[in-house]
Amino acid sequence: MGYRNLQECVADLERSHQLRRINVEVDPDQEIGIIQRRVYAAGGPALLFNHPKGCRFPMLGNLFGTLGRTRYIFRDTLEQVRLLVDTKRDPRSLLQSPGNFWRLPLAARLLLPKRVERGPILAQRTTLSQLPQLKSWPLDGGAFVTLPLVYSESPARPGLRHGNLGMYRVQISGGNYAPDREAGLHYQIHRGIGAHHAEALERGESLRVNVFVGGPPALSVAGVMPLPEGMPELSFAGLLGGRRLEMVRAANNLPMPAEADFVISGTVDPRRTLPEGPFGDHLGYYSLEHEFPVLRVDAVHHRTDAIWPFTTVGRPPQEDTTFGAFIHELSGPLIPEVLPGVHAVHAVDAAGVHPLLLAVGSERYVPYAEQRRPMELLTLANAILGQGQLSLAKYLFIIAREDAPALDIHDIGAFLRHVLERVDWREDLHFHTRTTIDTLDYSGHGFNAGSKVVVAAAGPARRTLPVELDSDLALPPGFGQARLVLPGVLAVQGPPHRGERGREAADMAEFCAFYDAQASINRFPLVVVVDDSEFVARTLNNFLWTVFTRSNPAADIHGIGAFVAAKHWGCTGSLVIDARAKNHHPPDLEEDPDAVRRVEDLAAQGGPLHGLF
Repeated sequence: MGYRNLQECVADLERSHQLRRINVEVDPDQEIGIIQRRVYAAGGPALLFNHPKGCRFPMLGNLFGTLGRTRYIFRDTLEQVRLLVDTKRDPRSLLQSPGNFWRLPLAARLLLPKRVERGPILAQRTTLSQLPQLKSWPLDGGAFVTLPLVYSESPARPGLRHGNLGMYRVQISGGNYAPDREAGLHYQIHRGIGAHHAEALERGESLRVNVFVGGPPALSVAGVMPLPEGMPELSFAGLLGGRRLEMVRAANNLPMPAEADFVISGTVDPRRTLPEGPFGDHLGYYSLEHEFPVLRVDAVHHRTDAIWPFTTVGRPPQEDTTFGAFIHELSGPLIPEVLPGVHAVHAVDAAGVHPLLLAVGSERYVPYAEQRRPMELLTLANAILGQGQLSLAKYLFIIAREDAPALDIHDIGAFLRHVLERVDWREDLHFHTRTTIDTLDYSGHGFNAGSKVVVAAAGPARRTLPVELDSDLALPPGFGQARLVLPGVLAVQGPPHRGERGREAADMAEFCAFYDAQASINRFPLVVVVDDSEFVARTLNNFLWTVFTRSNPAADIHGIGAFVAAKHWGCTGSLVIDARAKNHHPPDLEEDPDAVRRVEDLAAQGGPLHGLF
């Protein structure tokens, strides 16, 4: 059986030597975040901070810090989850293993939450200011709940069946929030709570909301799982947790898990928003201060032995990287059912997830044509960009499975080589301009606003990619230090960007005009102009992060020999992406040197953290 609560999980991890207690006082203001990020990078254990400064509640970090530990936590239930996934994907699989028939009803009974009258969560109450005041980065606008599970129900159709559980960040101090009475509720576009909020506004009602913190670890996975239509997150939490989820009523009459550690209950004021943020986010930059809904807090429940789970985010990879990999293991096999013709999708974590999406699909249109070109792939690309959170993708690269059946979509270098060997920049770029992008992505022309591009490649290779620089490579004035990044990919260091937001920079037009069709630079199908070419060329992750988080396709894609024909943009020479930092981009995340020094002193020889990282 799975864990009933977080306390059972912590005890089990400690018994199996996968958790370390930190018994020295450590400050939740940056120090705890620095420790957690370093232990994650070292592949270290879960961390239980028994004495966070200024708070009586212990804090649990790095719980999902390795894929092995995450699988271990759910080891008792993974097989039945996979059985249900396989059955939904292909019901014929049961004919191959008839012994699984009897197991399906046992798994299905876990899907229905169980209402109870009492539970540990009702034991005590506290206030927002008594909760751990976690601040992960120096410029964060206050303390945040970083593993919140925000529960709401449809005002028109209340009840668990139409409930939504999502991980939307919650700011509990700072800003203009009334201390202990208000919190900021930040949810990005295309989130389930948005539909409930819209219903409440239409009816002129406040939206009741509960924020769960802690409880069975399965709740955290359920809150971010891309579930099939019609399966509530609370049902999946029961399946993954191996137990029916017990629910009690909160002060605002919404259900809450009986075994949760904390629950913040309240209502979203239909008439007010307040500035929320800044917050050091998972793209590696700060998300800035913006108007978001305000949660009026009615009560903060907690169990007697409550533990506060947390994570910190930043430039990938971080703990949410491992979390995402585990979720892909569970949900990836369903992709062909949700999107027929699509065989695999990979949201590239190193590029910040939504900025770059790779996909493999079938290209079966006109199979008798002498020369293959993307056709069905374009239909599939539109389907992908219309599907849930995949719709937030900014760059979508899609290839035909028939061209390379054995290609691993997670081998990003090999995937990009495959694309660059085949792509025809005259035909294979398909832009979506003036559209929505990820709330956390500031590369576009406004908040939640930017552009997308689909790069579709099919057919045989049309070029051999260069693997070294030409000795006669010339660069325009102000540009220099060309570096080979990958076969066929060149990084060039440019002058600081001085263009306006949402507009093409004049110096990029000059860069492209410097070359004619015979220029040797055109041997490289992709050229990226960056602030530091040595940094970008140093690692694949540096390239992915810089190029795809710092560019807006419609404004920052250029080309040698560019043209427009029948409103279609293409180029006859190299594609050139302007991936320099722009004036409207938020600051990079940088740790406070004094906080780093304090943490390093604790980790020195003889210190209480020695050997952790």
